[in-house]
Amino acid sequence: MPSIYDLKPRFQALLRPLVRALAVAGVTASQVTIAAAILSILVGVFIACYPQAHWPLLLMPVALFIRMALNAIDGMLAREHGMIVFFAFVSFLALKEYFSIVPIRRADRRVLFWAYLAIPIQYYWVAQAWYGMFIIFIPVYVFLLLPMRMVVIGQTKDFLRAAGTLHWGVMTLVFGISHIAYLMALPEARNAAGGAGLVLFLLFLTEINDVTQYLCGKTFGRHKIIPKVSPNKTWGGFLGGVATTTGLSVLLAPWLTPLSLKNAVLAGALIGVGGFVGDVTISALKRDIGLKDSGSILPGHGGILDRIDSLTYTAPLFFHFVYYLYY
Repeated sequence: MPSIYDLKPRFQALLRPLVRALAVAGVTASQVTIAAAILSILVGVFIACYPQAHWPLLLMPVALFIRMALNAIDGMLAREHGMIVFFAFVSFLALKEYFSIVPIRRADRRVLFWAYLAIPIQYYWVAQAWYGMFIIFIPVYVFLLLPMRMVVIGQTKDFLRAAGTLHWGVMTLVFGISHIAYLMALPEARNAAGGAGLVLFLLFLTEINDVTQYLCGKTFGRHKIIPKVSPNKTWGGFLGGVATTTGLSVLLAPWLTPLSLKNAVLAGALIGVGGFVGDVTISALKRDIGLKDSGSILPGHGGILDRIDSLTYTAPLFFHFVYYLYY
């Protein structure tokens, strides 16, 4: 016989299809909370108006069950939308930090507004689970809008470099990172752990890859890979990190993802290699502008870019790998 502690997750599992449908329809956690409050008020009014009658009391079990369901839906919607808001905030901090360290023409400072505006719009498509707009909004519409706005200003000196700087930042730090949030919007029918499982899988393996590449590099590293970009990166660290990440992928995939054994191996290798490329790409950026760390927002750990450098590659690569195979 199941214990009382087993009932809540089972109840939430039953509600997940309804929660997904409400989220796609644009229903928010606040609206569900209001509905639950209205239900409580109506039941209280019925009982107050008919204190001697017994039939309003018959509504109590039904009302309590509906209220419990609404509270569960409220919490599940809040968590899902909360994750989306969190990653939108990460994109904002990363883009703000990026614009603070790269050379921006004075004339283009008015264009930055449109780059920042892309963040809430891009994550709105995520919240709506609108894959078509999610996948083309920044690569097509923002890509065309930013240079048009720059042309209107009338400054042609260093135009190509300025346009490339803006586009690279938005594509990497908004479009790339938004793929993590969209994992939460994928249908749960194909994965028992849901979108949260995919997010946990991606974040954990990306961070483990960074750590093991560093530790293996310190222990076994002899031959440097690209010393002019990142002198501390070695073949020993790279191969050790990829091997560890692939092994952990195989162990965790059955619990957190719909990946088969073969695809778990490929996903682990993809995250291992992608994390390395993302790391050295941001390192190349910092070397170009003469910085060791991208910022100091995280004491002892550098800036936001230093923390999410690997994710700028692993997030879109892992998302499209899983989306192509299972969704």
